[in-house]
Amino acid sequence: MKSNVTLLTLLFLSLSGCSVNPTHDKPNVKESAYFGEQPPGLVPKIFEPKIVSPNGEFESGTFTPDMQSFYFTKAIGEDKNRGFFVIHKENNQWGKASKTAIRWPQFSYDGSKMFIGKMYRERKGNDWSEPKSPGAFIKHMAHGRSVSASGTYYFTGYKERGVVGALYYSRLINGQYEEPIKLRDDMNEGEYIAGSMIAPDESYLIWSVQRAEGFGQSDLYISFKEQDGTWSKVINMGAAINTEKQESSPQLSPDGKYFFFIRGDWHVNKNGKRVYEGKQHWVDIQLIKNLKHKL
Repeated sequence: MKSNVTLLTLLFLSLSGCSVNPTHDKPNVKESAYFGEQPPGLVPKIFEPKIVSPNGEFESGTFTPDMQSFYFTKAIGEDKNRGFFVIHKENNQWGKASKTAIRWPQFSYDGSKMFIGKMYRERKGNDWSEPKSPGAFIKHMAHGRSVSASGTYYFTGYKERGVVGALYYSRLINGQYEEPIKLRDDMNEGEYIAGSMIAPDESYLIWSVQRAEGFGQSDLYISFKEQDGTWSKVINMGAAINTEKQESSPQLSPDGKYFFFIRGDWHVNKNGKRVYEGKQHWVDIQLIKNLKHKL
């Protein structure tokens, strides 16, 4: 039997690092965008920048859209307890990572909002407002949300299908969010739907779900929006992305060049507790473009 997907959706985007311009002896802004990590091609590889994970404890993380801050998690200590950290960039140099009370933040594509749980905060200079609710429509949300550039929420809700979950969306109309609308039935096939990610222009939607024809535990699936506004057939993202392990937590890099996701598995630790251990992976966005060409 496949594992029950109980992962909290991790919001995870692309990462950057510093390199030195040999001519001017100044950081190369372009190459420092991802902590100096060598960008991937069409084969996903683990993303684990040493600046935030010198001992290989890094799990996953996400940038603010301006790529000046990076929020991430590490499994620390013998018991691999999860810790939450942030690192900031000043004068084009990354500072030291510090612990933060902010857990698994997501950000609007324009950087004006930070989403945490069912709430959001608005950008106020270099700080954030107190948490606010977007409205009652979100009360049945679980396992994360993704918000398009126009403000439409896509999320997994448990209102009708219990722990199986279903994909919903809610549009902002005249300043108010409408009652959530469930996506097409074939997009909601399978169990333990979680972690949907909408493209900024809503041209495609990616989510994790456990299906009988899948590669293992939860896999990542995608559907593209047609010119008439309907959704294409559902496509398993294939063997390059999905394995016998659990794939989840889809995210885009702030510049839209890379696709990030988590690959991991469940095991029982020395204390007899069942825990999940996953690593963030990244791949060139061309992989998603190639999937569209197969329709």
